[in-house]
Amino acid sequence: MTLATSMPPRSPELEYAAKLRTPFAVLGIRERGGRLVAIDYLPPASAELAPLTPLAAEAVRQLLAYVENPHARFDLPVATNGTTFEDRVWAAIGGIPAGQVRTYGEIARAIRSVPRAVGGACGRNPLPLLIPCHRVVAAGGKLGGFMGGREHDPLAVKRWLLRHEGALP
Repeated sequence: MTLATSMPPRSPELEYAAKLRTPFAVLGIRERGGRLVAIDYLPPASAELAPLTPLAAEAVRQLLAYVENPHARFDLPVATNGTTFEDRVWAAIGGIPAGQVRTYGEIARAIRSVPRAVGGACGRNPLPLLIPCHRVVAAGGKLGGFMGGREHDPLAVKRWLLRHEGALP
């Protein structure tokens, strides 16, 4: 994954380059300047949208590969627009292999921070799946939050992803 952090934040006027229906959600793919800038979890009733650009087509191909094989790797140019702290958190999360989880506390210790701040950065992750924040759980085996607590039953999505990867029974 190629990372750039100088892109402007996502905005409502930034149109989707593709919308992909998966078993766990409809994924809205946004790009700007030849880089992916967001993957949004859309309402289940959202219509699919065939890829409008070569980058969106490649993102769809790689996301479908992940749905088929949770160990598939992503290799896409991205721009996160994160703060220095968020980029540190997201880099640590990016190192968690499929099928494994880490706690907010473990990530916090690794980057010399605190669990609540790590959770906040997870909730602002613009590229879920590519930056696998679903692999971060609360202490004691609890799922913790997901998707910044957005609507559409985010914990059901997190459970699906962790089961798919073999991290939950």
